[in-house]
Amino acid sequence: MLDLRNLSLLQDRPVTQRQDPPGRAGDAVAIPIEDWIDLHTFQPREVQSLVAEYIHQARQRGFRQVRIIHGRGAGVQRAIVQSILRKDPGVLSFSDVPDRGATVVILALPSRSG
Repeated sequence: MLDLRNLSLLQDRPVTQRQDPPGRAGDAVAIPIEDWIDLHTFQPREVQSLVAEYIHQARQRGFRQVRIIHGRGAGVQRAIVQSILRKDPGVLSFSDVPDRGATVVILALPSRSG
């Protein structure tokens, strides 16, 4: 499971590519919050936590639609992503973009309390 304490989701900053020097494996990776995320660079064990946190952060920033790129392959990543989306109350709907290996997600705006 992905330890979200080591994951920085940032807006308007470039992705920091991890290049672990010897003895420093697992350093934090900064990920921008944009209207898309490409899962190709992440380990399969990270996808569930990563997608859930990405959806949360995208909603907090007011995105109404995002694209999650999971690849075309055998459909394992797509199934994981869509399983997460089905359970998230902040997701209004989602649909496949099969020829692009992506899922487009329509998000609810975050509720304003206070």
